[in-house]
Amino acid sequence: MKFIQKIIILLTILALSTICLYFAFDKGILWFVYPSETEYPVRGIDVSNHQGEIDWKKISESKIVFIYIKATEGGDWKDKSFSKNWEEANRVGLRVGAYHFFTLCRPGKEQAENFISTVPKDPESLPPVADLEFVGNCKERPPMQDIKKEIGDFLIILEKHYGKKPILYLTYEFIDSYLKDSFLEYPVWIRDIFGHPSSSFERNWIIWQYHSRARIKGIEGPVDLNVWRGNYESLKNL
Repeated sequence: MKFIQKIIILLTILALSTICLYFAFDKGILWFVYPSETEYPVRGIDVSNHQGEIDWKKISESKIVFIYIKATEGGDWKDKSFSKNWEEANRVGLRVGAYHFFTLCRPGKEQAENFISTVPKDPESLPPVADLEFVGNCKERPPMQDIKKEIGDFLIILEKHYGKKPILYLTYEFIDSYLKDSFLEYPVWIRDIFGHPSSSFERNWIIWQYHSRARIKGIEGPVDLNVWRGNYESLKNL
């Protein structure tokens, strides 16, 4: 009987500990990695309509210097907050870029047209980003060659239009499934909230997303945190 009681107590402690850890992570209290500000002085965030109303003055007064804003998704969806976020971020002097959530069930050309019709052609803006991940994507998993073709079409059209080589936002899962040895000529924005990407990642990354539930002044809810791999001058010249 005492043995069973001990097991129940142990399981209760484990359950409560798990809940506490989840709460701490969800509220931005628990971080798995802390990129050195000396090594990575250039900080950024990425936002979408999910962040709601943003106080851009507070953002500009923080250590944030660059921002990527969600513009589009798939072949016809447009983020309703994009235009306002784009205008305000530029107004307060941030380095600004736009990203597109690439869906696996729409042609790349169609998705490129959606992005181009939404995002201004501004030579001062950061390169466009193709967000390539499975979370929130179509349930279908098309053949590798089909996906590579559609992604390739998308990237070529964007580069031709904006005059800048697009950046690939990648998760390790997506790389392993589709892009192991493909599109190596494109710069990478890697998501890794558990460790430093250099320890396990062979591609040449330039942006690292190291937190997905942070809390900062100017935004009510959670937001993604990123660092630029280089100094501010290299970001300005991108």
